[in-house]
Amino acid sequence: QVQLVESGGGLVQAGGSLRLSCAASGRTLTNYAMGWFRQGPGKEREFVAAIRWSSGTTGYTDSVKGRFTISRDNAKNTVYLQMNSLKPEDTAVYYCAARVGSIMVTTTRYGYWGQGTQVTVSS
Repeated sequence: QVQLVESGGGLVQAGGSLRLSCAASGRTLTNYAMGWFRQGPGKEREFVAAIRWSSGTTGYTDSVKGRFTISRDNAKNTVYLQMNSLKPEDTAVYYCAARVGSIMVTTTRYGYWGQGTQVTVSS
């Protein structure tokens, strides 16, 4: 079992920045991929970014490339999502997820989920 706890959400003006954290416990993450997903009001949950823990390989959805950066801290067993140049359309509940294996972009491929953290970007 992997337990995931997100933090760092909040209210920010357009153009601002936030850093989300996802603290993982219960397993060594060497063989895992960690993903960030988001679900906006009335929308499906969608892929944002992911990182392969062992190699540091990353992937992003097109709409956040150049603005968001995913990273991990091995010592803290924590994944981060640095979000810059935020836009109102980034408003959503952001979820951290984990899966054994490589990066995937579909929600059904991830077996472990956090509770989510709200990000609201005002215009």
